[in-house]
Amino acid sequence: MSRIAATFAALRAQGRKALIPYVTSGDPYADATPQIMLAMARAGADVIELGVPFSDPMADGPVIQKAGERALARGIGMPQVLEMVRAFRREDDKTPVVLMGYANPVERYGVERFVADASAAGVDGVLVVDYPPEECEAFAAMLKGKGMDLIFLLAPTSTDERIAHVGRIASGYVYYVSLKGVTGAGNLDTSAVAAMIPRIKAHVKVPVGVGFGIRDAAGAKAVAAVSDAAVIGTALVQKLETQTRDNVAPAAAEFISTIRRALDS
Repeated sequence: MSRIAATFAALRAQGRKALIPYVTSGDPYADATPQIMLAMARAGADVIELGVPFSDPMADGPVIQKAGERALARGIGMPQVLEMVRAFRREDDKTPVVLMGYANPVERYGVERFVADASAAGVDGVLVVDYPPEECEAFAAMLKGKGMDLIFLLAPTSTDERIAHVGRIASGYVYYVSLKGVTGAGNLDTSAVAAMIPRIKAHVKVPVGVGFGIRDAAGAKAVAAVSDAAVIGTALVQKLETQTRDNVAPAAAEFISTIRRALDS
């Protein structure tokens, strides 16, 4: 059983929902990401999504775009991201880590090399925004061969056919994008989320997390009430971008602990 599957199984047994924060590798400080990850895990994050910076992040709103630009300007690429995971793993061998990003950095690194090195670093899952499920069954098999999960996005516009295809390939969890548009856009409509989750679960047997538009503890709690996990990125990245180097990890911990208390209340 993968770390992601084991984490969701343990939460399910406890009657709890998963909290999945997203941060951009190397932002707001090139050397702070492992400490931020550790702080979030200790504060109650169940899975950590680690963004791989890319110059053309088409699904990301301005906050995460700017975080990626800052990280790229500091020289953060795939080798540095994998080193951050290795540093995190030296102190935490339990919390799952998912790399989230785009096809270009993976393919520039080399797909087979990426799979081998990500597994060796301690990565548990991969979410490639612009890999459609119809074109990456071989990639999914390569990851599974190394004990890693391939995670897919679904959206309000996803057809039953697309959902069923994802259901046949996906492992770990599925990330439901609750809004049309980019990260951080719009207002969360929890009634629409509640209506969509049963459609997804009719075809998808892995847990369903919901993200895009969750900005605070109340939003996370509302989403978790109708799904298996709350995914929160833009609001966290925005909070961290203004912190001093010494305060960035404590600020991440404070943010996560507030969300965790809301989910468990």
